[in-house]
Amino acid sequence: MRASLVIAAREAASFFRSPIGWVVIALYLLLSGAFVALSTLRPGEPATLRAYFGVSQWILLIVAPAISMRLLADEARSGTLESLMTAPVSDWAVVLGKYLGSVAFLIAMLAPSLVYVALLEALANPDYGPLLAGYTGLLLVGMLYLAAGTLASALTENQTVALLATFFFFVFLDLAATQGGRWLGPPLDQALFSLSVLSRIADMAKGVIDTAHAAFFLSASTVFLVGAVVALESRRWR
Repeated sequence: MRASLVIAAREAASFFRSPIGWVVIALYLLLSGAFVALSTLRPGEPATLRAYFGVSQWILLIVAPAISMRLLADEARSGTLESLMTAPVSDWAVVLGKYLGSVAFLIAMLAPSLVYVALLEALANPDYGPLLAGYTGLLLVGMLYLAAGTLASALTENQTVALLATFFFFVFLDLAATQGGRWLGPPLDQALFSLSVLSRIADMAKGVIDTAHAAFFLSASTVFLVGAVVALESRRWR
């Protein structure tokens, strides 16, 4: 675990040593802030951030793969992955460290958005239950996207391929879950609907804290990370 934390600290710091990390944070805050200003901070609107949580799940679908695309693909492209794999650390430590570093950056990106909560508090009397559920949902869905992106980054040396693979996988998954469920109908529709990431985060944005949602995001993230470890181990046999 110590090795994973060392790798995570190095990975998280690397995002802030290059312009890309600051650009990603700035763009996320610019887009989400504009949406909050136009849709939430208006007279007569309820004191919630449901609109912010709704648009953020789409922004994260682009931003999270952009964060994770370089985790292992860049190491493989530059040739430093081989030296990392020959170091006295396990593949699990490498994957977990890289992943935790990206999660730390995700948290750093979401943290400034708490100013929106401060604005609601200054202008109205918000209910903090839905706000807590919404932020929890954003963190969980971001972790899921990052885990899938870690797997994609382990499978290719091309960062653009890793980004697009992650993005289109979740777009296809949600279309298959929603449109496929409506097309097939009972009894398969409920099983397909349960695979929809966007519907689960929409529930949490409304303030619904369901342990089934949390279990789905965490278990799916674990599956993707296990896949990334297997992909990394397969490189040893090439």
